[in-house]
Amino acid sequence: MSPHTGAKDKSNSAAARVLGSATAGISELALFHPVDTTAKRLMSNHTRVTSLSQLNQVVFRNYANESTLRKVFSLFPGLGYAAGYKVLQRVYKYGGQPYVNDIVAYRFGADFENAFGKKTGKAVMSATSGSLIGIGEIVLLPLDVLKIKRQTNPESFKGRGFVRILLDEGMGLYRGWGWTAARNAPGSFALFGGNAFAKEFIFGLKDYGTATWTQNFVASIFGASASLIVSAPLDVIKTRIQNRNFDNPESGFTILKNMARNEGFSSFFKGLVPKLLTTGPKLVFSFALAQTLIPAFDKVFGN
Repeated sequence: MSPHTGAKDKSNSAAARVLGSATAGISELALFHPVDTTAKRLMSNHTRVTSLSQLNQVVFRNYANESTLRKVFSLFPGLGYAAGYKVLQRVYKYGGQPYVNDIVAYRFGADFENAFGKKTGKAVMSATSGSLIGIGEIVLLPLDVLKIKRQTNPESFKGRGFVRILLDEGMGLYRGWGWTAARNAPGSFALFGGNAFAKEFIFGLKDYGTATWTQNFVASIFGASASLIVSAPLDVIKTRIQNRNFDNPESGFTILKNMARNEGFSSFFKGLVPKLLTTGPKLVFSFALAQTLIPAFDKVFGN
């Protein structure tokens, strides 16, 4: 197989990719951690919410009757795990996808162009690279599991610290890895694919790295919306697997069966509207910021 040597986006330095992605992750965490906690608690709720008082109880739990300030602070559980997970995740995902895309373009670029055409092929190639990087994201699963448990089921920690939990639970922290990979593959495909299609067909960009902040923001809206909708059913199952007590796990297939039987089809999209309205902007913000900062840092480093 001969390498593809056609036109491709300018490659940014490793330092620019790491710094741009990390800055985006830290900024996202500072602004949106309470939003993420709210969405996770809504997805973990097994009952129908039919009133504001029920919603208040689901979201704020033991702090439902406390002051507004205490309610707000109650939405910051697991911040340490969230910081570690979010920064590593964004560096891996936003910084890593361009590397995978470079490899895919070099080895299979001609095949994508022949199959889909030059413009569509480039966008599909970006989506495929995103899907591959999304599957590999399961290496960070233990931090995600601990973050979600701290947000939705803090009693499961039983006073144990991070190291003690790692020693006690071991590979159990990778419970639900298959469902996570199954969610990440189409979700990341849609995220990077929607983003690439917008840049290619709406803005007509030859090099995606030359996009302005506004173009990155609009393209990220397309990518983030597609990603959240496509991954919603598997995301609900993944969240329920991960928020169980350590000593009382439940398989994804059991959860799926119980949801279909007891809660109906709509249960697979629980929390989707709040996610689109809250987690959506979070993903749009960090994705657009990373795509803007990476080439900006690259210029600072003189590349």
